[in-house]
Amino acid sequence: MAFLAQSLDRVKPSPTIAVTTKAAELKAAGRDVIGLGAGEPDFDTPDTIKAAAIAAIQAGQTKYTPVDGTPALKDAIVAKFKRENGLDYTRDQITVGTGGKQVIYNAMVATLDPGDEVIIPAPYWVSYPDMVLLAGGEPVIVDCPSQAGFKLQPEELEKAITPKTKWIILNSPSNPTGAAYSRDDMKAVTDVLMRHPQVHVLTDDMYEHLVYDGFEFVTPAQVEPGLYERTLTMNGVSKAYAMTGWRIGYAGGPKALIKAIAKVQSQSTSNPCSISQAAAVEALNGPQDFIPERAAIFKQRRDLVVEMLNAADGITCAVPEGAFYVYPSCAGAIGKTTPDGKVLATDEDFVTYLLESEGVAVVQGAAFGLSPFFRISYATSTEALKEACTRIQRACAALT
Repeated sequence: MAFLAQSLDRVKPSPTIAVTTKAAELKAAGRDVIGLGAGEPDFDTPDTIKAAAIAAIQAGQTKYTPVDGTPALKDAIVAKFKRENGLDYTRDQITVGTGGKQVIYNAMVATLDPGDEVIIPAPYWVSYPDMVLLAGGEPVIVDCPSQAGFKLQPEELEKAITPKTKWIILNSPSNPTGAAYSRDDMKAVTDVLMRHPQVHVLTDDMYEHLVYDGFEFVTPAQVEPGLYERTLTMNGVSKAYAMTGWRIGYAGGPKALIKAIAKVQSQSTSNPCSISQAAAVEALNGPQDFIPERAAIFKQRRDLVVEMLNAADGITCAVPEGAFYVYPSCAGAIGKTTPDGKVLATDEDFVTYLLESEGVAVVQGAAFGLSPFFRISYATSTEALKEACTRIQRACAALT
């Protein structure tokens, strides 16, 4: 359609949302479908956070706020970065957006000129490349294979950097793999970046609190203080606090960048929801004891899913360090034939087969930039996960 912008031809709709929508449609049509596509905790928002939102409504906190966050929320974020990450920021180094996605998008729009390159390790969260494209930049995808633990290796980063490189996007723990960078892993990456002063770091730390087996979370500017002035440290309340629908993301970074992000936001959405901001203040300042309790449940689910998937014919599944995803290989199923005679040529064929034959909705690895894999979110009940993995085992056993 000639009326639509040509820039839209460069991007695609979110595959994870598409899978979730398809699963919902099948359920509505009466199919027994287990959806493992959405990256959303099944836990409810804690009552103390809900109460803070209700109190804000009753106190009349229903007006516009400053474009990029209330002073109270910025102060809570400053305290969080100091307390948990050893990072010192001031209010004018903090931005608050309508979810972490808006913060990343604003940063890309505020900084990218045509031809600017953004390094994105693959597998990646589906939105990173498309946000870069919409902002006029060029995503540079660097494969991080399973043999490397799905983590960016310093020599591969060095090869990918050019004079046009403006950003690298790092995500640890990762969506979709759950892979996380240890202090040594991160130091190896930051050592490379210290040799290239034109490269800025956007670190997506959304899954910070969901790490297992004693893993120590670190963030780039914490590991290498020399990167402080060129790092945007992004986080949010969606995952750890089970507040996906509240839509609050935030970041700390250089004052000039934060000001530019606010300029972009002032002409798009303006401020995030005032009630959600009040709730986020309580989330960051209030009780934190439920976070490790919920992480322990996620770990149990991870262990269950990994064990059951590795028992399926043609599937191999690594043990992730964090988040609530596994990223198993379906290489052993590629080339096999389904009971109705279809040959599985790609991971997309495989996930379509799982949905049609057993009613299990997962996301193909191609959506995240590395095949032949698929992503499972284990942020759902243990009973549903057991049943889903049993169905996957049955579907794999039926292939010839």
